Amino acid sequence: MKIFVGSLNPVKINATAEAFGEYFDNVNVSGIETPSKVPPQPINDQTFEGAYNRAIGLKKLVQDQKLQSDFYVGIEGGITEIMNRWFAFGAMCIMDNSDKTGFGTTIHFELPPVFVNQLLNGTELGVVIDRYSGSKDTKQKGGAIEFLTGGIFDRKVIYKQGLIAALIPFRNEQFD
Repeated sequence: MKIFVGSLNPVKINATAEAFGEYFDNVNVSGIETPSKVPPQPINDQTFEGAYNRAIGLKKLVQDQKLQSDFYVGIEGGITEIMNRWFAFGAMCIMDNSDKTGFGTTIHFELPPVFVNQLLNGTELGVVIDRYSGSKDTKQKGGAIEFLTGGIFDRKVIYKQGLIAALIPFRNEQFD
């Protein structure tokens, strides 16, 4: 089974391989950088739009290059306000060759107010986390969730969960 992810980020590629590997044998996952067409730090529904835009754009790109794929995966990290608090989360969109789509999300985790002010001014969460953690390229590693939970969770684990949720429509076609 061939799957493309609309990113070159190893966390997104590895999470996709693990999620699909729960259901399918011989999973081959590759990444192709695909634009999200949303701001660098998506807010609210922009996060889902970015994931969808990556999946649909990726499908077109793969087909234009005459490559074969069974699924196209878009993953976008964003923030959302719930109950006057700001949370980070990831949105996942999985699409097949018939344009059937499934969406999933990671857990939502609360962000410190000092982060939120920077995010609402357009700074990407990965940049903020790099600044406070003293690390570099944290979004290609454990991400904000790893930093904020002291290593209990990491980005790949929660992305895998969101991707498994996005696979629900493909696993339950009898309910269409």
